[in-house]
Amino acid sequence: MNTQALTIVENNFFITADDGYMLSARCYSAPKPVANIIVAGATGVPQEFYRRFAQYAAQKGYTTITFDYRGIGRSKIGSLKGFNASFLDWAKLDLKAVVESTSHQEIPLYMVGHSFGGHAFGLIPNHYKIQKFYTFATGAGWSGWMPKTEALRVQVMWNMVLPTLTKLKGYTPMSMLGMGEDLPYGVYAQWKHWCKNQHYFFDDPTVPEITKSFTQIRTPIVAANATDDLWATPRSRDAFMQGYKNAPVICKDISLTSSMPKIGHMGYFRAHAVPLWDEVLDWFNL
Repeated sequence: MNTQALTIVENNFFITADDGYMLSARCYSAPKPVANIIVAGATGVPQEFYRRFAQYAAQKGYTTITFDYRGIGRSKIGSLKGFNASFLDWAKLDLKAVVESTSHQEIPLYMVGHSFGGHAFGLIPNHYKIQKFYTFATGAGWSGWMPKTEALRVQVMWNMVLPTLTKLKGYTPMSMLGMGEDLPYGVYAQWKHWCKNQHYFFDDPTVPEITKSFTQIRTPIVAANATDDLWATPRSRDAFMQGYKNAPVICKDISLTSSMPKIGHMGYFRAHAVPLWDEVLDWFNL
């Protein structure tokens, strides 16, 4: 395919969740789409970060939808102080609505996840509308899966820095630490609580419905993690992906190369990651 000859149309629009919340989204329309792709992003990462991938996928014939979870990016309305939102809202309300609004066409619907996106897929009730799911950097979040130096840094963040800043602000000011966008308190609270567990929310006895939700999924999944991803190591990924026990899951380790000498937790969607994007699209096309 001569991608240079294709003109990609980008349109901003809104998607309404079941509770009436308006989510900001963007559609990257392929001229003759072979499928639709939803990008389910990472915690505190605005949809603009995924623009390069979305443009590339659209050039390859995949109309691609990006969006911001409530309280993030262009889906943020006013101050986060007192704003009520959680990880479960992001999945069961926001991602669910995006899937619902995108699945009506007579072409396949795929999803690409990043970090939290790999968690959210297992939580949505309309997961069966996704034909294939490819996720990067999804892990269990427990610091014990991390290298020792990174684990120590994360423990200081969870136990000292973030509690102090969150109490002062009334929300979690991740932007002050250069770690993405600010987070609603409910997102921070769930994140911190579940990261204490080796298997994340699967080890939380107060939410048994989560384990049940994941066992219902039979969608083919690829979970790819870079060997230099300190937050979502391959071991962390393996611990989490066990939750998708009834789905065909391929766990893939991404080794560094001369063209990709560094990936980390965010490099999967930076400009040098085109070889990774090709692997995603090739797998969707099988």
